[in-house]
Amino acid sequence: MSNISAAIPPVRWGILATGKIAALFAADLALVEDAELAAVGSRSIESARRFADTHSSGARAYGSYAELAADPDVDVVYVATPHGRHVEDVMTCFEAGKAVLCEKALTLNADDGSTLIEEARHRGVFFAEAMWMRCNPNIRKIQDMVAAGSCGTVGQVRAELGFVAKPDIARLWDPELGASSLLDVGIYPLTFTNLILGEPTHIVAAGIKSDRGIDVSGGATLTYTSGAVASIAWTQMAWSDNRAAVSGDGGRIEIAPRFHETTGFSHARNWELDEFAEPVLGRGYAHEIIEVNECLRAGRTESALLPLDGTLEIMRQIDEIRLQIG
Repeated sequence: MSNISAAIPPVRWGILATGKIAALFAADLALVEDAELAAVGSRSIESARRFADTHSSGARAYGSYAELAADPDVDVVYVATPHGRHVEDVMTCFEAGKAVLCEKALTLNADDGSTLIEEARHRGVFFAEAMWMRCNPNIRKIQDMVAAGSCGTVGQVRAELGFVAKPDIARLWDPELGASSLLDVGIYPLTFTNLILGEPTHIVAAGIKSDRGIDVSGGATLTYTSGAVASIAWTQMAWSDNRAAVSGDGGRIEIAPRFHETTGFSHARNWELDEFAEPVLGRGYAHEIIEVNECLRAGRTESALLPLDGTLEIMRQIDEIRLQIG
């Protein structure tokens, strides 16, 4: 981490859980100048110590999530547990008065998401879902360009994301942990279409379930009052091309794989092709960290880039898709 001015103390982060996504987040946290990893919490003190030693020279280690939440020298907690634990773990942080950035998907369903959002607003603490794609400079640039008419009137959006899940990763297969390819990767193409087209008027979805009843692969067509159509797909059973595109009567934007963490994109208009590449810090998680830091310093309890109402709308759409899949 770069030197921080003594006049501006860093935002002190706690990381709750020590899995792969927590490690990626911690690596990007180290790149943000006004942030520091202050503490780590795990259900195992040994795991917490290993994580703290790996990612910080002075982070405190706790052998329970409650101890981490109770640390008075932590300003905000990043909750990195599986979806099925989010309600319990976020509430633990709220009860300790902590601001929270919770890994996506926020919860297993919209009702649980609404409960957490209402609790955060009641307590007046900062809360956001860690949908880091929303903060990616290239995704934001695409939104601005589409809004400015770079594609004309948008008629089609396509986005898909998929990979082959290893059988030994419990959070991807165990229903008790909230396993769902829609919650894990499908949320990205769904969110992307919403960033471009807004809320759909109708959704038609289909998918395949595992023998334990979780969705492992699926797709959906979404329609909009504007006349636009979006086609999305997600899977943990195949190596998708992981691309996205926005097409209109005046041009097309194409995003190379993997679109949700893009470092650049192309814009085609008539016979002209332009390439764009906004700089991305680290893996891209740094930009949501920067956004949260700015909100906390400004005294805001909600983020315009990570809007709670927008998160809840996505959760409602996920509920509808999962209902149709069965």
